[in-house]
Formats: sequence, structure tokens, C-alpha cells
Amino acid sequence: MSTSTCFALCADDFALSPAVTAGILEALAAGRLTATSAMTTQANWPDAAKSFRALAPRADLGLHFNLTLGGPLGKMPSFAPNDAFPAMNSIVPAAWRSALPRGEIRDELRRQLDAFENAYGAPPDYVDGHQHVQVLPGIADDLIAELSARGLAGKVWLRDSADRPRRIFARGKHWGKALTVAALARGFRAKARAAGFALNDGFSGFSDFDAQGDYATDFASFLRAPGAKPLIMCHPGHVDAELARLDPVTDSREAELAFLLSDRFMEILDAAGARLAPLSAM
Repeated sequence: MSTSTCFALCADDFALSPAVTAGILEALAAGRLTATSAMTTQANWPDAAKSFRALAPRADLGLHFNLTLGGPLGKMPSFAPNDAFPAMNSIVPAAWRSALPRGEIRDELRRQLDAFENAYGAPPDYVDGHQHVQVLPGIADDLIAELSARGLAGKVWLRDSADRPRRIFARGKHWGKALTVAALARGFRAKARAAGFALNDGFSGFSDFDAQGDYATDFASFLRAPGAKPLIMCHPGHVDAELARLDPVTDSREAELAFLLSDRFMEILDAAGARLAPLSAM
């Protein structure tokens, strides 16, 4: 890696639960993150938005478009008939068969964007997706169309969850997940750029969410083979009953947060010749 390569470091799942929010805010206040992605479907979102405002100059705040955790903000009789989102493994094949109820999904996207602006008072700096739903066929087209209709082309950036195979293999870890997501995201980058949206170039951060694993070693691998505007995702936070009810990823969030707040995090950045910067500033 060349000297002083800039990386954006984004904590996903802001507002998922009060404890997750609190942990992400700790990392933001310590200058260990450059972005966080908000789940506006969650009850914690309005309070989380207020808490972020004091930190806004330091980091980007995005919409973590959610179609797989909890339930929607409005009725989705075909997609979420019991007011509960389906699992990702049922959404992917439906997307590839062009069998998703796209009208319902675009209405939910509008609701989540509106909830973001209503609580925060401004549009998101960027948009990504929980479990990378933003890159799926059909969903990607409607996301780009809706953001364009709101006049946000050229003003917000989008997460490209894919990376080039040679970069993925150069990192030497979690390449199965990374290659799977890259395949799902085929065509997303070209569509977004054609519509006038900026994207990251380079994406890493895939992990096994193993609280007993060595996350520091994983993180060092994320810094290898960067693109021109590399983005790393992470999932720090504290654990509470709300998180345990909603999501299987719990104790590994504590491990990631402890690493981000540690001296070892800075040592790994220094050894790699890396520094953190908001993607909007690259």
C-alpha cells in the first residue's frame, strides 16, 4: 500500500438498538469512524438522529435501507404480509426472477427516506443497504430512480458492495462472502454512475461475526489491495435485549468496538500507511 492511503470506515446498523447506537457514538466521538448507516425502521432512530448532530462535521450519515430485519414502516401486503420482513435468502432468488413487488418496495424506500429527513432535517449523505439489498436487481433500479426523482443525483453517494476479484483474493480472508456479494451486485455500479451518482471504489469488511476470533487480524486484511476510494464496513456496538431480540450478531459487536477504541487499531493503520477520511471528502 502506498503511504497515507485514505479509507472510509463505516459502522452499519446505527439505531438498530439503543446499545448499538451508544457504541457507534463512542467510536464516532473518538474519531475512529468516518460514517455510519442508519436504520430508520427502528424505534431508536429519532433519538439516534439527535445524538448524531453534534458529531455531524466529523462523519457522514447514511440511510441503511432495510428490507430484512424487523418490519416495514408501512403496509407491504405481498412482501411483508405479517408486518415482518422476509429473510434475505428468499429475497435474492425473487429479485433474480423479477418477482419482487417493486411498487411496495419503492413505497417503503420512500417511507424510510422520509423518516430519515423528518428526524435528521436533511437528506442522507449516502445510501447503502442492510445485507446489501441496495444492489439487487430491481431494487437497485428503483433506488436510483427514487433518489434521482428527489434531486439527489450528484449530492449523495451510493455504496458499491462489490470489489474486484483480485483485490478480494489479495486480502486472503472471507473471500466467499465477498465474491457472492460481488456477483449479486453485477451491473449496479454502471447503473449508478450513468445516473450521476458517486460510489466508493474498493470494498471490504466481510467477517464471520465471531466474538472469539481475532478481529484485529481481520481488519489488517481489510486494508490490503485498496481501490481509489476504498470503503470498509464494520459492525461495532454494545449489546442489549433489543439487539438480542432482533439480530443474531451480538457479542462480536462488542469485540469490534473494543478494537476500534484500542491502541492496536491505530497501530495497524500506521503500519499499513492508512488514514481515515469521509468518503464525501475523497
